[in-house]
Amino acid sequence: MHKYDKDRALVDRQILTDRQGEVMDRPGRVGDKSFYIESYGCQMNFADSEIVASILADIGYSATASMDSADLILINTCSIREKAEDTVRKRLRIFDKAKRRRPGTLVGVLGCMAERLKKKFLEEERLVDMVVGPDAYRDLPALLASAEEGQKGINVLLSREETYADVAPVRLNSNGVSAFISIMRGCDNMCSFCVVPFTRGRERSRDPYSVIAEASQLYEQGYKEVTLLGQNVDSYQWSHEESGESVNFARLLGLVADIGPDLRVRFSTSHPKDITDEVLHTIAAYRNICDYIHLPVQSGSSRILSRMNRTYDREWYMERVESIYRIIPDCAISSDIITGFCGETEEEHRETLSMVEWAGYTMSYMFYYSERPGTLAARKYEDDVDLATKKRRLAEVIDLQRTVSHQHNLRDVGKTMEILLEGRSKKSDRHWKGRNSQNKIVIMPMMDGYAIGDYVDVKISDTTSATLLGDIIQKSQYSS
Repeated sequence: MHKYDKDRALVDRQILTDRQGEVMDRPGRVGDKSFYIESYGCQMNFADSEIVASILADIGYSATASMDSADLILINTCSIREKAEDTVRKRLRIFDKAKRRRPGTLVGVLGCMAERLKKKFLEEERLVDMVVGPDAYRDLPALLASAEEGQKGINVLLSREETYADVAPVRLNSNGVSAFISIMRGCDNMCSFCVVPFTRGRERSRDPYSVIAEASQLYEQGYKEVTLLGQNVDSYQWSHEESGESVNFARLLGLVADIGPDLRVRFSTSHPKDITDEVLHTIAAYRNICDYIHLPVQSGSSRILSRMNRTYDREWYMERVESIYRIIPDCAISSDIITGFCGETEEEHRETLSMVEWAGYTMSYMFYYSERPGTLAARKYEDDVDLATKKRRLAEVIDLQRTVSHQHNLRDVGKTMEILLEGRSKKSDRHWKGRNSQNKIVIMPMMDGYAIGDYVDVKISDTTSATLLGDIIQKSQYSS
């Protein structure tokens, strides 16, 4: 980073620090009222909820884990699948009961579903007081003021500029070890099955100085891992109008990794059409950039990929996977897979199965196709694969992925690897949970002298299809 970068990063970091201090130290404001928030869907939604928490803190709201004691109940929604929207509707009915028990409580819908359904929530379902889209969170104070006076509030306008770069997120449910940093918003890819371009707007990148400032502040606070988020991080691109300086994703990765050798850096999500060898070589050059890439394939069939408007074919995807393994031999790759897309044949389904096995994914997010209103696929293609077939194909993909994951994990038995301790195991208070560079969950017995946030060397002794099991040998050289 040259001097101009460093000076700007210091300024932006001070802005973030001052603003967070202003929010947290303002007497008579924070804690006057409380809000309860639930987040669904992708990591971007969870990161957005932390932005919302910061904006609400600025006007006197503090977070609470109790729905029944909250003055404001919020749900941050996802529209990627019909099931996700059904879950939100069920939760809203529960929120409505809480609202009846505590008159004066306000209920708001945030995020992608809010943008997609707009006035439907206010006029037809009558369960909410506010509907706020992903680019309108700064308007929350005004919308709340209107709702408190009995007027319904709605703002779902999309923006070509909003990145919330100057908002210091309030870390919700944080373990003090790992944190998300949003580096860009929106998506320009227009996959035929996806609503994201319609609910989150066009792609725009946050300036790198504020990203570095946020990561540096987290590092100084003791965080050991950051995940850079975007719908398509590989297309991150920022240019400075005056100097002409340009920063792409590969350079941003390096700048964040340079903050500290014991700060792990992850990112999500990559698009196969955009991930470059420059990014791969950057990962290979830094030990603290994790050897893990989430590279959604969606389908193993070139014809189906064309129908999905993914802008790559089977051969292109396979070449990218081969490049990953060539440049980063120990890299783990995970994926997203959709079964039963419009017109998918049994042979094309088998192509997807063969891709799962060939690529050797460590894990996948797997779903059957759910038609989303307003998308290109809904307008252009018939949803002609029956539900039973979709579910059967999905079950076959899940079964194969479980086998491939287990085989991948078996190769780790006997190895010693560096693990970042993230907290207690969900199933046992006597075991730690942590992750290795490849994003695999590792469970190990607790030992005296270790704490959350430590890097430890762990020898892997056993595995399930989803989890590695091992024992702590010692603290690693990068443990504080």
